[in-house]
Amino acid sequence: MGRAVMVGRGPTGAGVLVLSILIILTTEDCRAQKGDGCGPTVLGPSSGTLSSLGYPGTYPNNTVCEWEISVPRGSRVHFHFAELDIEDSDCQVNYLRLYNGIGHQRSEIVKYCGLGLRVGQLIESSTHQVTVQFMSGTHHSGRGFYLSYSTTQHTDLITCLDKGADFPEAEFSKYCPAGCLTSTEEISGTVPNGYRESSPVCVAAVHAGVVSNAVGGRISVVSSKGIPHYEATLANNVSSTGGTLSDSLFTFRTNGCSGTLGLESGGVADTQLSASSVWEWSVGQQSVWAPSGARLKKAGLPWASAQSDLKQWLQVDLKKEKRITGITTTGSTLREYRYYVSAYRVQHSNDGQQWLSYREANSTQDKIFQGNINYLHEVRNNFIPPIEARFVRIHPTLWHQRIALKLELVGCQILAKPVPRVFDPYRHTPPSMGTKRPPHFGHTTHPPDIRNTTMPPHTGKDVALAAVLVPVLFMVLTALILTVVCAWHCRSRKKSSDGTYDLPHWDRTDWWKSMKQLLPSKMVETEDSVRYSEVARLGRGAVPRLHAEPADYAEPLVSGVTTLGARSTFKPDEGPDPGYTDPDLYDAPISQDVYHAYAEPLPATGSEYATPIVVDMGCHPSGGSTLNQPSTVCSFMGAGPPSLLTRTDSGRSGRTAYDTPKNATGQATPPEDQTYQVPQRNTQKPKGKS
Repeated sequence: MGRAVMVGRGPTGAGVLVLSILIILTTEDCRAQKGDGCGPTVLGPSSGTLSSLGYPGTYPNNTVCEWEISVPRGSRVHFHFAELDIEDSDCQVNYLRLYNGIGHQRSEIVKYCGLGLRVGQLIESSTHQVTVQFMSGTHHSGRGFYLSYSTTQHTDLITCLDKGADFPEAEFSKYCPAGCLTSTEEISGTVPNGYRESSPVCVAAVHAGVVSNAVGGRISVVSSKGIPHYEATLANNVSSTGGTLSDSLFTFRTNGCSGTLGLESGGVADTQLSASSVWEWSVGQQSVWAPSGARLKKAGLPWASAQSDLKQWLQVDLKKEKRITGITTTGSTLREYRYYVSAYRVQHSNDGQQWLSYREANSTQDKIFQGNINYLHEVRNNFIPPIEARFVRIHPTLWHQRIALKLELVGCQILAKPVPRVFDPYRHTPPSMGTKRPPHFGHTTHPPDIRNTTMPPHTGKDVALAAVLVPVLFMVLTALILTVVCAWHCRSRKKSSDGTYDLPHWDRTDWWKSMKQLLPSKMVETEDSVRYSEVARLGRGAVPRLHAEPADYAEPLVSGVTTLGARSTFKPDEGPDPGYTDPDLYDAPISQDVYHAYAEPLPATGSEYATPIVVDMGCHPSGGSTLNQPSTVCSFMGAGPPSLLTRTDSGRSGRTAYDTPKNATGQATPPEDQTYQVPQRNTQKPKGKS
């Protein structure tokens, strides 16, 4: 059994506090180190750090040191040099030598000497035991050496001097060796704000509580943009310094179990806090320094013991078992009473009767935590591995003036482990209605594999299958919807076409066409127009025959309405040549011996085209101030031929049987509500005509 000395680092500057902790490492049939030239060393079972005496200063003359390292059987060892600076040219007096094996059966692997050597590759052994030998003679310069080792399964081993700026990746994972607190490099920052890029990564990991200095371990680092100021705090025997703005910083991924457990927030009641003794001394209105005052950030008196000795303790009852990953302490926080605890031990229990002292991995001694260095500032320590217990006790081992303490515990709830369920084949359980699979008898349900929640879960084939099925289903549904919409649209369009162009049978009959003459123009959907082009050929006594074909220009006969329709009876404006085919057009002059069947020839100063004639189907009396005799228009609904009364102008009573519009030469025109009437059948035959 051998030993290795681990040197803890305290705050730098004046009044440096250095805690030397003796760690006993169990090593089968070998001694850890021997000689007078051994520097700060931590030799762990799977990793460690060793250096020359006086590093980073010049190593002394005429010294020798040997380190014997053993790792678990079946493993091998590899070395990573952080610095190698030995003054010698032929490696005769000053050198560093690595051996396979221990004792007289060892064989040399490699031998180094020289100033400022760069050894980038890993040096690997062929056995699970190695010997490191350092020899120095008379010399004038040289800083010696500083290296790390681990088992060969950690191929990403880094040294304690590697800084955040040495890794350009946005995220990376590395393996830190044990014993990086032997480095004198400083760090800036704290959790959770992050650490300055110039800080050594492994030293910052110890400060953050991600890995233990005695064991080392794997870290996951995330780089991001820098911040204007970095805090200076003391945690896990490492003091960080304040820093100014940097281009980038790095933080560590954790398991997320770092919440407060209720002392500061009040979740832990006063009855859950107890102590070995209480100091009762009047301070104004307060006279008791009770355990209820031992809450971090709470104003007022802290807890203080009646006596200051090693038998005092402060106890916290969490009511149920929890996972505790750290503790933060402070002193009295009162300027007039600068009391604080500078070192302490931690005990834990599940029943309050059997107590266990906290120890680090691979250690046989109780861990002594570094406490506060003043009465005001907070100090954090992490439990690696974490504590799982209901009761926690703090035992002060060192204090300033008097034992006085405030604290907060850090951790989280313990996830309930599912109880394995064993199916009884003889116990009948009715199967579920929604499944067709038979029950599996005699199978045990294994507890789920709980992974780090900060890392993205691995979805595997399920995600790939979902990525294929979701777009396919979406396309199928879209096609179905489009098909239904198109079918409905086509059907609606077909119905609309049928209703527009396929008129019912009774709508095409002459009776219906006659009935539509009695309806208002707005209610008639299909209008029949009269073509007047052939009327000019008829004689005086001829009765014009109405055609069902639409007219070229004339408005259809409208019943009961005294105003003209929307369409005009005048010649349309579009196109210079309407393309008339009838030789007797409206605009052709009418000879003197041919009389129009409906209207007199228009005067020269009158309108160019005939004025539409509107039938008054309401049998309203018509007449005006210039008419000699009133006339009426009888309905077509009579049984016999309609009895039509004739009226003529004063100057043409014998020539025509129809009204003509009055022109602008002085003849009177009917009022706005008077319309021209349809020609009426004259009961007397005109003279001279057959």
